[in-house]
Amino acid sequence: MKIGVSSYSFKSYTRGSMPIEDVIKTAKEIGYEQIEFVEFKLPGGENIMEYAAKVRDLCKGAGLKVAAYTCGADFISGSDGDPAKEVERLKTCVDVAATIGARNMRHDSTYGAGGLTYIQAVKKMAPYVRELTEYAETKFVRTMTENHGHFMQESYRMEYLISEVDHPNYGALIDIGNFICADEDPVIAVSRLAPFAFHVHAKDFKYKKFDGGEPEQGWGNTRGGNMIAGTIVGNGDMPVTQCLRILKSAGYEGALGLEFEGSEDNMTALREGYAFLKKTIEEIR
Repeated sequence: MKIGVSSYSFKSYTRGSMPIEDVIKTAKEIGYEQIEFVEFKLPGGENIMEYAAKVRDLCKGAGLKVAAYTCGADFISGSDGDPAKEVERLKTCVDVAATIGARNMRHDSTYGAGGLTYIQAVKKMAPYVRELTEYAETKFVRTMTENHGHFMQESYRMEYLISEVDHPNYGALIDIGNFICADEDPVIAVSRLAPFAFHVHAKDFKYKKFDGGEPEQGWGNTRGGNMIAGTIVGNGDMPVTQCLRILKSAGYEGALGLEFEGSEDNMTALREGYAFLKKTIEEIR
């Protein structure tokens, strides 16, 4: 596994004044070999494809491989509830992914299904997700959905979506930490989804069982009311090392992207998280 980082992990800096050039430069200086980007939000008047080409050239100059491009999506409620229109919008995201040289593009499925069960939602979404990945395949980009957004977060729901789409160009972005947001054991979840992994996020949370009170500052609730707080990878309660061993045993050799959502300083988190993942990968190799 090659260690990468998501541009999302620089969020406290990129929401300030850190330009994309410095994100790329800093990632390389820390030691990351790969980088992934969240959906580009550009100032008015700037052409997204020209910007994508600029990012590609910056990464190439820094010696960083682009592992993935991430965009939001909702095949139930997005684009005014028109899934065909949502597919057309997402095709532009595929074009951006292809331009920056990303082998993978992550898109969401839905953030809530308006009263549908997850089975009904998957049946409705699957043909459109398949249409998108068929288009992406012509651009040499694989598409994938992350266990993210509470509604489609558990591994069995993700497995059902992947099986219904039923296309070799479509798989899973496994976020090790996110399963706990739906109160699922990450070890069980990763074991189930490992055969479908196109990309992996290393994320960590501190975790507390429900105690009848309200979450403390910096903490949030899982779907079932337990409490979690993002933290530096390796400092929390998620079984990151065990999950990486499971992925290795399943034959996963793709990118491992650090994603940080904690309250600690971003640069501290990026450096300490990298050191933890480097040590862990060396140990399980």
